[in-house]
Amino acid sequence: MSNQTATARAHTNIALIKYWGKTNSKLTIPTTSSLSLTLDHFYTETSVTFQPELQHDQIIFNQKLLSEKQARRISNFLDLVRIQSNCQAYALVETVNHVPTAAGLASSASGFAALAAAASRASGMDLSNKELSRLARKGSGSATRSIYGGLVEWRHGIGDHSSYAMPLSESPQWDLVVIALLFDKKQKQISSTIGMERSKQTSPYYQDWVKQSALDLKQIKRAIHHQDFTSFGEIVEANAMNMHALTISAQPSYTYFNGQTIQAMELVQQLRKQGIPVYFTLDAGPNLKIILQRSNLAAVKARLTSVFGQDQYVVVAAGPGIQYLK
Repeated sequence: MSNQTATARAHTNIALIKYWGKTNSKLTIPTTSSLSLTLDHFYTETSVTFQPELQHDQIIFNQKLLSEKQARRISNFLDLVRIQSNCQAYALVETVNHVPTAAGLASSASGFAALAAAASRASGMDLSNKELSRLARKGSGSATRSIYGGLVEWRHGIGDHSSYAMPLSESPQWDLVVIALLFDKKQKQISSTIGMERSKQTSPYYQDWVKQSALDLKQIKRAIHHQDFTSFGEIVEANAMNMHALTISAQPSYTYFNGQTIQAMELVQQLRKQGIPVYFTLDAGPNLKIILQRSNLAAVKARLTSVFGQDQYVVVAAGPGIQYLK
């Protein structure tokens, strides 16, 4: 085949109703459905060219050539693309991450969504967004949601064909703003994959989490439909804390919180007591995301700046779905 290059950009997302555990690890089928908001500020751009003369995949990540060992997860994903497209060639992949990697800011979501889009197109396939969502899921579960912009639901399904994301509202008419607090950009000690498997296998509360999560999803969709921000925020925050309760109750116990995480949680609770409707969520990392309406942004920023300084947070809003740049 010809050396056709395709370039795609995908944005990260934050899970508002969490994905934490799989029923099928090989296919990345989750135990629960989830709901996310795609963000405008953090994204990955990836170019893929299949080149018949290459002896193995070459992965250049943030301008650094990865060793075959470091590139294995990406090469394994490219194998899926090769099988699906009937393409025999190895690929040159150049990817630039505008997200701190593995710090709980969903870098794998944007990374594998961009890779799925660029690799599928470079291999000659023309996938629908639903097919792309199914493909991206096999690289990283949360990547299935980064195919779409705005508010996105990942339906857990019962197998490969029924587990994919669908947009709930690609351009929310709701002026939601997220403040991402960046306390720790280092790679986390326990990866999401290991963490969720430990929680699923050892937390005595895991089945309760599955039931509660289904209820949370139903209720948050109702809150979104009615533009009920208070109910929306309460559900988001409770769902996040229930997920983290699974890490604390696992054997052995672990947590993604650090001291600043807890300090920021308490600050959000203080703001609420002062009458400002503001809520938090966080994924597998210490970096809290504060969810609010734009009308309260100035007051919340002033408070955060006085406590943490203005270089420790960034303001983001709803972002777009997959974009093809070439």
